[in-house]
Amino acid sequence: MRGTGLVRTFDHPEGPIHVLRGADLAVEPGELVTVSGRSGSGKSALFAILCGFDTPDAGGVELNGTPLTSPPTWRDCAVLPQAMGLAQELTLAENVALPLRLTGTRDPDVQSLLDSLGIGALADRYPPEVSFGQQQRAALARALSVQPRVLLADEPTAHLDHGSVPAVLALLRRAAQDGAAVLVATHHDEVHAIADRGLVLTDGVLHPG
Repeated sequence: MRGTGLVRTFDHPEGPIHVLRGADLAVEPGELVTVSGRSGSGKSALFAILCGFDTPDAGGVELNGTPLTSPPTWRDCAVLPQAMGLAQELTLAENVALPLRLTGTRDPDVQSLLDSLGIGALADRYPPEVSFGQQQRAALARALSVQPRVLLADEPTAHLDHGSVPAVLALLRRAAQDGAAVLVATHHDEVHAIADRGLVLTDGVLHPG
């Protein structure tokens, strides 16, 4: 995954907000990279562009060597957003299996994936019936269910209790070991500790952390 010269500006009554000012990054298959930066520095805007949810004002994105011109398939780029985005009318297990069913892919062992995150007993519950941290783990399981080539995780430990963090870190690390290019936005030292390298987003530009 590569982003080159990414520029993004948002209109505001008090003047334009320059969120990205020519950001460059590259995450190779098998690599886990973290991005840090103060709140409002543009991490979520960067992720939205990298996964095709938004379009940069300048610059471009490549996934698997191909220019990104439309939102990619979940298999090419899976996302764990801060908002989690679980379908409220589906159980946790159904949410995890949803990307595969939408693409006609054979379901993996969803139960084992939920078990590995400590929420196997909640498989038949609906998102409003569980905590935010449990929803976040289910959203990660959903992203990983298709064994994506690229994984973007925006603050994947934000809602977790301390005891739940190791299982999430293990799955992120395993995704990279299995060949995915993994990019994680985080403020947490535990996540930075398992990364191959870190980046810092400052004034719209990415620097080595």
